[in-house]
Amino acid sequence: MRYAIYFTPPAHHPVTTTAAAWLGRNAFSGDFAETPDVPGLTLQELAYYTALPRRYGFHANLKAPFRLAEGVSEATLLKELMLFAGAMRPFRLQPLEVARLGTYYGLAPERPDTDMHRLAALVVQHFDAFRAPLTEIEIERRDPDGLTAPQFANLHRWGYPYVMDEFRFHMTLTGTVNPCDGQRIEKALRDHFAGVLAAPLDVSSIALFVEEETGSPFRVHSLHPLGRVDRRRSA
Repeated sequence: MRYAIYFTPPAHHPVTTTAAAWLGRNAFSGDFAETPDVPGLTLQELAYYTALPRRYGFHANLKAPFRLAEGVSEATLLKELMLFAGAMRPFRLQPLEVARLGTYYGLAPERPDTDMHRLAALVVQHFDAFRAPLTEIEIERRDPDGLTAPQFANLHRWGYPYVMDEFRFHMTLTGTVNPCDGQRIEKALRDHFAGVLAAPLDVSSIALFVEEETGSPFRVHSLHPLGRVDRRRSA
């Protein structure tokens, strides 16, 4: 079993439901969603380009998937995650937009967000003691020869290349897109998410995702509200 600490909006948030329809799976329920009619894309193309993010569910990475360290139980991880989240303050992200992120597409704010960058760094650092060391096979899966020097150092120090100064908040919506299909994919995404991205996005919780068996879809195990209960009630 592997765990991951992600950000995802609440289950019934318009961005969450719209993303679940695009990806074809709801990470909260684990149910497959009815494939939407996306003008400009065939059902086969949509299924192909969403296959990878569909397995991980709609999320932004904070602490990449990890196996528990020896002697660490799920109950211990849950307790610490609850305490950690309670010590963080909720904040608001500027509106997200459809963005090209290297070879794939996702949702990201126009400018980097310092609050999210800080939260991500704290999660990576705080929960590293709960992570089992990477195996050689896990390291090779990250294609270490294709990483920059800072990314390579992050992989060995933190178990994932794209953390700390290499972190960029995003919510992945496709796998690698062929350049010849890029314009069609981008237009389809903009049309599909039209109307749900105008408002700022509240970051009021962080989520524990689980992969119960190797290769199985990740699902939301639990949401952990940011800020202490008494502080949220008086806000």
